[in-house]
Amino acid sequence: MSTLLLKNAELLVTMDAERRRIPNGGLFVRDAEIVQVGATPELPDAADQILDARGMVVLPGLVNTHHHLYQSLTRCMAQDSVLFDWLTTLYPIWARLTPQGAYVSAKLALAELMLSGCTTSSDHLYIYPNGVRIDDEIEAARELGIRFHATRGSMSLGQSQGGLPPDSLVEDEEAILRDCRRAVEQFHQAERFGMVRVGLAPCSPFSVTADLMRESAVLARSYGVRLHTHLAETLDEERFCLEKFGARPVDYVESLGWMGPDVWHAHCVHLSDAEITLFARTSSGVAHCPNSNMRLASGIAPVRALRDAGAHVGLGVDGSASNDSGHLLGEARQAMLLQRVRGNPAAMGAQEALEIATLGGASVLGRDDIGALAPGMAADFIGYRLARPEFSGALHDPLAALVFCTPPAVDLSVINGSIRVRDGAIVGLDMPALVRRHDALSHALLRGD
Repeated sequence: MSTLLLKNAELLVTMDAERRRIPNGGLFVRDAEIVQVGATPELPDAADQILDARGMVVLPGLVNTHHHLYQSLTRCMAQDSVLFDWLTTLYPIWARLTPQGAYVSAKLALAELMLSGCTTSSDHLYIYPNGVRIDDEIEAARELGIRFHATRGSMSLGQSQGGLPPDSLVEDEEAILRDCRRAVEQFHQAERFGMVRVGLAPCSPFSVTADLMRESAVLARSYGVRLHTHLAETLDEERFCLEKFGARPVDYVESLGWMGPDVWHAHCVHLSDAEITLFARTSSGVAHCPNSNMRLASGIAPVRALRDAGAHVGLGVDGSASNDSGHLLGEARQAMLLQRVRGNPAAMGAQEALEIATLGGASVLGRDDIGALAPGMAADFIGYRLARPEFSGALHDPLAALVFCTPPAVDLSVINGSIRVRDGAIVGLDMPALVRRHDALSHALLRGD
C-alpha cells in the first residue's frame, strides 16, 4: 500500500460534518482513502509521497453534475439565441461529430475542468453519429485520471414525429436500450471509490418519447444506476410540454417515474412552489447551471428555495457551447451572485456556494465517498496558492477569496490518491498538443470536412 501526506496548508477546508476549517492543516492518505485529517503536527511525519501545501487553501475536489463535453468543439456559436434556436443551429454541425472528435473534445474539456478544481465530472452524451460511442469519452477520462460519471444519453423523437432534433440525429429506441445495457455492464463501477459510473439519460421531453423515458427508468433501476435528463430549462419547453402532453414538464416526468433519489435533473429554472416541494420530498437532485442559464436567457433557477426546502442541489458547467467555459469554481461564484440578484445580499455566501460545489454535487450523483475531507472518504482534494494577484487584499478570509475573487486555476489536484495536477499543470499531459489537435478538429467540424 502507498501513503501520501499533505501538510502545512494555510487553511484546510474539510466540509466534514462539523464544517471544520483547520489552520496549518493536512491529510494522511493510504492508497485512495483518507485515514487522518487534522493540524500538521498531529499527523504522521513520513509517507511515500509528501506534499507541502504551505501558502495554500486546500479543500475537497469540486463535483460537476452536468456537462456536454463534445460541445467544446463549437464554442461561441449562435451567440444571441435562446435554447431552441441555439439547438436547431447546432444540430446539423454536431451531426458531423466523429469518434475521434468525441474522444479529443472529452479530453480537452475534462482537462479544462481539472484545472479549475474539478475532480469528479458527469457528462451527458446524447448524440451518436458516425460511430460515436460513450466509450470514446470514458477512454479520455481514464487517461486523465478524473472520476467520471458517464450518462448514456439518447434522442428518439425527430422532427417528423413532432420533436426538435433532426431525424438524422435520432436513434432507434431498441438500439438505444441495447447500448445502454452494454455500457452499464461494461463500464459501471458500483463499488466505493469507483472511478467510472454509468447512468441513463434520455435527452429531454422534447427529444424522446414517453415510452423511452419509461423503459429507461425501468432498465436503470434493474441495474441500480442513476437517471438524468434536462428539465424545466426554458419557457419554450414548458409550452411544448403543455401542448404535446397536457402537463408541465415536472408533472410529465413524474408521471413517467422520473422523480426519486436515483434521479437528477439539469437546470430546473422554471419550478412552481409545489414542484420545489416535490423535489425535496422525493430526494430528486438538481444540477444548477448558472452561466448557461444566463447565456441562453433561460432565467434564474430558484436555488435558494430548493435548498431551503431540503432538495439536493449541485453545480454543472453545462455544455461548453452554451457556457463557453468549463471553470467549475467560476460556476460556484456565479451561483452565489445570482441568488443575490433578487435583492438579498445574504441570499448565499461563499461557504454555501462551496458546499453546493462539493457536498451538493456528491449528493446529486448519489455518492457518499466524495465531497468532504474526512477519514474514510476518497482522497480527492485540491489546493490553490494564496499569494496571487486575484486574492491580494482578501487573505483575512481565504475561503471567501476562492468564491468572491476572480476564479483562478488550481495549483494542486489529487484524485483517488494520485497527484493529477502539480504546479498548475496536469501530470503527463501535453496540453499544447491537445489544444492544437482539438482546434484542428473544431475547424474541420465547422467547415464540414
